[in-house]
Amino acid sequence: MPDPNPTVSELFKANVVTHDDLNALVDAVLAGRMNVREELAEGYTLDVAAAVKANAFATAVLRDKTSSTGARRTAARTAILLARAQKAGQ
Repeated sequence: MPDPNPTVSELFKANVVTHDDLNALVDAVLAGRMNVREELAEGYTLDVAAAVKANAFATAVLRDKTSSTGARRTAARTAILLARAQKAGQ
């Protein structure tokens, strides 16, 4: 039985989440626009703010004013990929 709450990385590998979807989420984090829940494909949602806050490394990099844009993008992307998506309605 497949995991009802796969990681975003698993959805990405299965081509459910696209590069454009992932880049849009990262752009939103970097711009400070983290909605409570972001809609992903096939009825999945992600709490982007919780995903970033749950990752200590991403939180530290994003708070550090001296972090480069590349480091900030990589930290946000990693936090999002490691987060578990929820099936809508759960």
